[in-house]
Amino acid sequence: MTTPSVKKVDERGGRPKSPKPLKALLPRLRPYRGRLAICAVCLLIAAAVGLAFPQVVRKLLDAAFQQHDRALLDRIALGLVLAFALQGAMNFIQVYLLTGTAERIVARLREDVFAHLVRLSPGFFTERRTGELTSRLSADLAILQTLMGSWISELSRQSLFLIGGVVLLTLTHPRLTATTLGVVPVVVGSAFFFGRRLRRASTGVQDKVADAMGMADEAFSQIRTVQSFVREAEETRRYGFLLSDVVRAAVTRAKIRAQLFGVVGFVAFAGVVAVLWQGGILVLQGALTPGALVSFLLYAITVAAAVGSLASLFGNYQEAVGAAQRVFEMLDMEPTVAEPETPIVLTRPVRGAVVLDAVSFRYSSELPDALSDVSFTIAPGEVVALVGPSGAGKTTVASLIPRFWDVSSGRITLDDVDIRALSFEDLRGSIGLVPQEPALFSGTVRENIAYSRPDASESDVVAAARAAHAMEFIDRLPMGLDTRVGERGVKLSGGQRQRIALARVFLKDPVVVVLDEATSSLDNESERLVEEAMEELLRGRTTLIIAHRLRTVRRADRVLVLEHGRIVEQGTHEELVNGAGIYSKLYRAELRD
Repeated sequence: MTTPSVKKVDERGGRPKSPKPLKALLPRLRPYRGRLAICAVCLLIAAAVGLAFPQVVRKLLDAAFQQHDRALLDRIALGLVLAFALQGAMNFIQVYLLTGTAERIVARLREDVFAHLVRLSPGFFTERRTGELTSRLSADLAILQTLMGSWISELSRQSLFLIGGVVLLTLTHPRLTATTLGVVPVVVGSAFFFGRRLRRASTGVQDKVADAMGMADEAFSQIRTVQSFVREAEETRRYGFLLSDVVRAAVTRAKIRAQLFGVVGFVAFAGVVAVLWQGGILVLQGALTPGALVSFLLYAITVAAAVGSLASLFGNYQEAVGAAQRVFEMLDMEPTVAEPETPIVLTRPVRGAVVLDAVSFRYSSELPDALSDVSFTIAPGEVVALVGPSGAGKTTVASLIPRFWDVSSGRITLDDVDIRALSFEDLRGSIGLVPQEPALFSGTVRENIAYSRPDASESDVVAAARAAHAMEFIDRLPMGLDTRVGERGVKLSGGQRQRIALARVFLKDPVVVVLDEATSSLDNESERLVEEAMEELLRGRTTLIIAHRLRTVRRADRVLVLEHGRIVEQGTHEELVNGAGIYSKLYRAELRD
């Protein structure tokens, strides 16, 4: 069988593309186009009322000061009240619908980002701290939520005020309109100049926040180490130092934002003063009525405020684009280990024959090979042990079989099919992995065991726990299977966590089992119980035992000795002990210890 082609990708765990945030957001808006259309209609009505207000004020003032018509004045005042009631209702509907839509879109985006992240290759997570990723999910997406919840609405509103105001200004008095619009190029130029700087500054702030979050998450996850070395003060100092970086970056951003607002505000309202001065001269000359001047001035203020708001919104947009870019960068990361487009389906039942054929692997181009030309076969139902000194590459082999990483050269097959041609469901569904440090979630014992098969019945969960010799301590827990184990299983001992991990594999019922130094960190009694559970687990299954302590590999049919990424010896335990190679030396050294 030909070896599937493997694309060269970013060694950090993904292949980035050039994200286009706004373009990427558009497909997420389409399902809500009906709600957005209603928002647009409400916005148009509310803006129309706002633009009509100066004309009504003109009529009101002329009725009061020139016509002296009380009835007309009353009707105009009542009409204004009703118009503003309509505007309030339209604003309510528009804000309610748009905010709800933004919440739904961002919630779905958060879900999509999380779903994408958990499918990325382990290499991606070795280069990034958990706190940084959670910061992207929280802080960056919160900025996007603000963008969609209020920015779009305000942008549309101010754009309507600007366009409508300019048109009505021109209709009212073209000469004054020229004076009003003279400030627009200055405002727009200032917005672009400061906006680009604001975007860079905002991106810097978000990066600093992500660094601080990452450091805090790391300290919390290693709290026992921090406290055992009495490093609380040092960790606080480090966190404070990172927060100082956040403050400095935020102050820089605030300075740029203040400059933008100051320049735009001054220019915009200086234009209003110029219009007021020129309009006053026209009133004195009898070319304008007082009501016409006031209405024109209100339009000028509306245009000036719209231009100022649009400049501010442009700055907010630059901040949001920086946040969106980081979010969509993550969404556009492609996993280094990807499923084939048309996977080969394994013949059922799976036999469990595993073959490593001339496998070499390195974690990155800067590092030497972790494995070099490794070849061995595990027959269906056979138990093979892989031993060797620390750093020999044993755990690397355990990571390559379920395709957490892809080989650099050579191939690994399951039932004569290259594992790169299999779907993850077929491949990883056939393999049970028991690591040295079992990963438990903060839920109950039952949830942790059933993690491998969520639809398992109560009797299946209990049977798996019993087979793993876990029921003897589970029955003593305050709430039995419903006892919460705490974050990472902190409320349980190492042996108890390992037996729950074994129970999880029992429930999965895999054809191939990989034990990655599953007893190396346990005391003698816990090790005995776990080994008894493993004896039951390994019966009839293809098994690879990664071991550092050699006494745990006596049950193996064959032993392979790995050194510096190469297999240097193989045979049965008795053959290798009686030889004069590395295995014999390691075994005798262990006996002396």
